[in-house]
Amino acid sequence: MASEDVQDNDEILLHLYMHDYFIKNNMHETAASLRQEAGVPNNSVQIDHPQGILKEWWSSCSDIILKEFSEAETSAQMSNHMMQTEEHQNTDDMLQQQQVICDQSLGFFTKDSKFHVSGKCHTDLHPAFFGEGNCLNCSTEEVLCCDFSSDGKLLAIAGREAKVMFWNTEDHNKFVTDESHSLPISDVRFKPNSTIVATSSYDKTVQIWDSAEAGKSPLKLQGHGDHVLSLDFHPRRTNLLCSSDRNNEIRFWDINQDSWTHIFKGATKQVRFEPRNGKLLATSSGNVVKVFDVQTYKLYAVFKEHDKEVQSICWDPDGTRFISISEDSARLWSVSERKSLHELSSTGNNFQCCTFHPWNWKIWIIGGYRSFEVWNPYERNKTLTIDAHKELVSSLATSIDPEMVASTSYDKSVKLWASP
Repeated sequence: MASEDVQDNDEILLHLYMHDYFIKNNMHETAASLRQEAGVPNNSVQIDHPQGILKEWWSSCSDIILKEFSEAETSAQMSNHMMQTEEHQNTDDMLQQQQVICDQSLGFFTKDSKFHVSGKCHTDLHPAFFGEGNCLNCSTEEVLCCDFSSDGKLLAIAGREAKVMFWNTEDHNKFVTDESHSLPISDVRFKPNSTIVATSSYDKTVQIWDSAEAGKSPLKLQGHGDHVLSLDFHPRRTNLLCSSDRNNEIRFWDINQDSWTHIFKGATKQVRFEPRNGKLLATSSGNVVKVFDVQTYKLYAVFKEHDKEVQSICWDPDGTRFISISEDSARLWSVSERKSLHELSSTGNNFQCCTFHPWNWKIWIIGGYRSFEVWNPYERNKTLTIDAHKELVSSLATSIDPEMVASTSYDKSVKLWASP
């Protein structure tokens, strides 16, 4: 068979797989557009590979995908060069070509984009990311932290105002707790699969709130001798809460007993349980990240490659890697290998916080001064910069279902970024 015939058959197979995937995921409008523009045959394709659709699809179509993307990027770059000599088309066409290049080289795809025969992916939202959804100017003070409930229906927001605000992501109603800490709130975390949130504060306390009873007085956990800067719930033993203070002290609490159960040294800035089974706890002090065994409280691994203070830690949902953020860099770590896999320089963007992309966990979203860096460390270390806020982005949170990212800022606002 001639090579041209093989190429044609591969293209047909690729379009069949894409059409089948869109139909099975209720993206009928996109499926219809693909059928019309690519001439997809009426017959369907059965996907029954034992390792799933991605294995079968990639095994069959990887060569044609890579070839099309390479040709499309080269074509886009040539077109961009030509447009620089055509001033009357420069602005609109250049933006379109830049979007195509970002979509293809970074590997970020919106869930229901329009596909064309050329393999280009277009969306009328921000290139390869989310559309900015609702914006809430929720405070007269700087907003410092946020967290989604497990079902994504509530976003807890807190900061220098020292109260907790709950924002319903479905109807966009909001309500604020009647009581407050006496000093700013440094961190807020939902208890898994519940309406309960915990807050840490510069007033040296941890408080437990129920969003279903916003008028109810919070439970106060006392014992820390300095500003409490971070806390986190265990993903399975949900009565277990961990908090850390400026004295490098970590406390484990049993919130059912209203008391601490263990104290040891190892964290000031942030604590985060490994999210799958909670066997490990990642912590930061200064420019060092430490990982502890939760059962034995013994040190499991130490990561020392940051030059400046670590501001934020975030695990991937698989619990095999985490990212740490300092003002000048982001680092992706392998826990089992105990080493840094990739590094991204902030180039003056003052990195502050991070989270993972809700439908592609290999992609990371990093908050800096007024913008996000969307980083795919596995694709030639490329990034995409997105304007986000008017001041420093103070925190980020991800909801997997529904797929959303929330950002807070020193500009006193909160924004939701969602798929189309």
